[in-house]
Amino acid sequence: MQFDKFIKLIPGIILALVLSLFSEGINNVVGIELFGTEKSPISTVLIAILLGILIGNAFTPRPGFIDGLEFTQDYILKLGVIFLGIRLSFDELIKFGSMAIPIVLVCISSVLLLVKFLNKKFKVSSKMSYLIAIGTSVCGATAIVATAPVVNAKKTEVAYAIANITLFGIIAMLVYPYFANYYFDGNYLFSGIFLGTSIHETSQVVAAGLIFDQQFNSPDTLDVATVTKLIRNTYLVILIPLFAFLYNRGEIKENNYSIFKIFPLFVVGFLGMIFVRNIGDQILLTSPIYSENWLIYIKVIKFLATTFLTMAMVAVGLSINLIELKEMGYKPFVMGLIAAITVGIVCIGSIHLLDSYFDYFN
Repeated sequence: MQFDKFIKLIPGIILALVLSLFSEGINNVVGIELFGTEKSPISTVLIAILLGILIGNAFTPRPGFIDGLEFTQDYILKLGVIFLGIRLSFDELIKFGSMAIPIVLVCISSVLLLVKFLNKKFKVSSKMSYLIAIGTSVCGATAIVATAPVVNAKKTEVAYAIANITLFGIIAMLVYPYFANYYFDGNYLFSGIFLGTSIHETSQVVAAGLIFDQQFNSPDTLDVATVTKLIRNTYLVILIPLFAFLYNRGEIKENNYSIFKIFPLFVVGFLGMIFVRNIGDQILLTSPIYSENWLIYIKVIKFLATTFLTMAMVAVGLSINLIELKEMGYKPFVMGLIAAITVGIVCIGSIHLLDSYFDYFN
């Protein structure tokens, strides 16, 4: 039975891989043939996303591809994020994490308070407000799906909130890498923290980091953005029980969530890969026999990380239904827009306010 399930995944996974390779080919043609430059002005990841959106809305994917595309969007994406850990040292993890934590806290708190205020102004249901708040402040659709049961949200409210978060996350994913490079004048730390804090989904943050890396030759920005986003993701463990208490206070109800289920376990995998990299460097790099093989291993893992993430971006693009986004209502749309803009502004303000804090580490 398990083998049959695996077979069903293959067509969708292959489709994502083929389109990701096609995106790389388009990138090479645009850069070398069209503009006569060594690097295309449009990143491979951006092409992959746009190609997925175009194909997904021009043609209805056959049912045989759906399972594999969903698997790619979920599990292969997470595997790619885990593999990104091979790029970091313990010192970098501590440095980036200590910089990101205060800004993430400020941004999460600001968005939660703002949505609470906007809820009173726009008269949106409290369930919808909770979903938009946690989707914007923590980790997009994953946070929304995890929060829905604890606030007894309807399926239509969940779908609406996800569409809201998806729309503004896509816009930020495509625009923010170029804005961050311009505004922060190429500062990889500030740019990475901004991308990791102000964009909703893990996939969107990684895509934005890859775009920044590919366009501005800054792999450190991708590393900072990834660490920052994973820190945000862990706040699910705090916020979902908090929302459950706030929504259900005054009533006796059993917990309809599990800490184990809501904790993003791929964060553990990411940390484990950092551990593997650093232990390997200490043991194998000093060996005249294994040092060369270890460097090849690191190179392969980095390549697989980029490949898996590009495949996931194709799958994300194929899953975006522009008609559904068009059918969003007025008030939650405005609430989501204000929340999305606010988290970016608060992040920028926090970076400037804590500039001396960053200088301490540099």
